[in-house]
Order: sequence, then C-alpha cells, then structure tokens
Amino acid sequence: MELFAEHGYDGTTVAEIAERAGLTERTFFRHFADKREVLFAGSDELAERVAQLVVDLPPAPPLAAVTAALSSAFGDQLDGLLSWARQRQAVIAANRELGEREVAKLGSLTAAISQALGRRGVDGPTARLAAEAGMVAFRVAFDRWIADDLPAGEPLGERIRRCAAELGAVTAGPLDLAQPDSAAATATSTASS
Repeated sequence: MELFAEHGYDGTTVAEIAERAGLTERTFFRHFADKREVLFAGSDELAERVAQLVVDLPPAPPLAAVTAALSSAFGDQLDGLLSWARQRQAVIAANRELGEREVAKLGSLTAAISQALGRRGVDGPTARLAAEAGMVAFRVAFDRWIADDLPAGEPLGERIRRCAAELGAVTAGPLDLAQPDSAAATATSTASS
C-alpha cells in the first residue's frame, strides 16, 4: 500500500512490491495473479463468509439478515484498519481500471448475498432487491467511515446498521405509483417556481 501511495498504482511495479515485502517475483505470483489483486486479496473469501453468515442467521427479514451479515463481516475485517482503508480507496479512486475492478468485486458480493438469501427461502426478485439495498447501505456507510463524517470512533459495523436504518426511513411508507406522471410534473413545476 505504501508503494502505491508513494509512486501511484501505475508507477509501482511487481518487482518493487515483491522487494518491499521481502519476496521474489516468483513468490509474489504464487499469491497474486497480478498487482491489482494486492488491493483485492481475500475478497472472494469475504464474499463466501458474508454469504454463509446470511445463511446461518436466525430467521429475520431479508434486509435485516443482509445488514447483520455485512456489519459482522466487514466490521470484523476492517475495524482498526481505517488508515489502510483510506489509502486503499484513494489508490482505487485514482485509477479507472481499479474502480471497475472494485465494481465487479462488489457485484460478485451482491450476487453471493442474493444466492444466500435464496437458500434461506427468499424468492429471487426479493433476494436481489434485499442484496442490492444492503450493498447500497454498505457503500454509503463505508464512504462515510473513510471520510469520517460520523461520530469519531464509531465502528464500521455500526455505520452499516445506521445506514440500513436510514435507508429504511427513506423508503418507509407507501409510494403513490398510480400517478407517476402527475407526481413528476408536480416536482418539475415546483422546482421551476
């Protein structure tokens, strides 16, 4: 991580990473397919862990199960690593290829969660919706955690639960979908006034 911070992602070679870690390049490639994987190491195992947590939880509504699993897995994994997480996210944000890789990894995590909900007996569309909603809460919580715009010292797991509750508040209550065109027209005329 230090090399990426010092030289940028593109300016850092596998040889430099291996040397800094006290490894040969050959040993590096036994552990990582390429230098991108240094930033994403363990993500497949983490997705499996989150999915297993979803399956193993006691009966709960789908979004509550997703929130509990994400809070537990990521709280355990990242609490105490805020500085590292900030550095990692800065490296990813500065490189389009890494950003795309992160989106793909998060997509795989979402799919794993959706499948785990299916194993809990949740129907496909509801499982996908709960998985996607839970990941939205996770991403907002993670962004807040690394930006530190919530109370100092609040663990990531608590931030995930807080964002899921905020999501619930934002979506609470029935939506008037019978007249979507008139609602949009009202919003447009109110905004232009």
